[in-house]
Amino acid sequence: MSPFCHRCCIASTIRTIDLAFSKQDSLSPLAMTASNPYALETLSNLLKGKVIIVTGGNSGIGKSIVETVARLGARVVIDYRSHPEATEALEQEIGELGGTCFGVQADVGKLEDLQRLVQEAVNRYGRLDVMVNNAGIETRTSILDTTPDDYDKVLNVNLRGVFFATQYAAKQMIAQGGGGRIINISSVHEDWPMPNNTPYCCAKGGVRMLTRTAALELAPHGITLVNVGPGAVATPINDSTMNNPELLAKLNAAIPLGRMAQPEEIASVVGFLASDAAGYITATTIFADGGIMQSSPGL
Repeated sequence: MSPFCHRCCIASTIRTIDLAFSKQDSLSPLAMTASNPYALETLSNLLKGKVIIVTGGNSGIGKSIVETVARLGARVVIDYRSHPEATEALEQEIGELGGTCFGVQADVGKLEDLQRLVQEAVNRYGRLDVMVNNAGIETRTSILDTTPDDYDKVLNVNLRGVFFATQYAAKQMIAQGGGGRIINISSVHEDWPMPNNTPYCCAKGGVRMLTRTAALELAPHGITLVNVGPGAVATPINDSTMNNPELLAKLNAAIPLGRMAQPEEIASVVGFLASDAAGYITATTIFADGGIMQSSPGL
């Protein structure tokens, strides 16, 4: 397949996922079925039977990932640390749509919780096919005012947690055979500085190299690792910006596409990467940033 055809295949798959979750009636799955039954059949089976853990799965980007992969046929384990009521509501939503999922309360900053999370997935579904390391926190502190507690808090969840979740997931995938996928929700800030958020950038930079290095180590076992690097996304973590018209206008002006991403736009990339269609992608980052990393002040 030529590079051009490969890019077309990727674009087509992601576009199909986006169409399936459009809120416009004309682009609903039922409408797609009427005009092209094969499209919906292919879509609903994209992740059929795959067992997927999503950390931080009951809010923000994680919630959209859970919804997306469930609708694509996956059996989903929703990791969460707090707000069990949000997890219960998400379980009910997915169940009503005919999906399969269950929640596990586990703090990704605690290694014993991570081990239990993987084991509960295997106990319920018999295997683990995809690990999505999505949970993350930030302190919005600079090099001068970050305390040791701030640093430890961010690095413990955003890097140490991702490292050992990757290790535990990979060991399970190797034990069961058949390879697997590990998808890390990183950030443009794995590569792009963000002053006054130094611990977060350090952690995401670490995830960048974790993915590239571990991918080479795990490739002989058929396990791929890919980062997804979102730019600005309309989630509660960015409420302070979204609720300030001046700050929001400034941010939108810096993004070539002129707006923040919606969580489901990041989730659709994860849905594709979790599928067999992405089997040759590893040791890299897919940036979904609206072009912000390439923007120029015009010089």
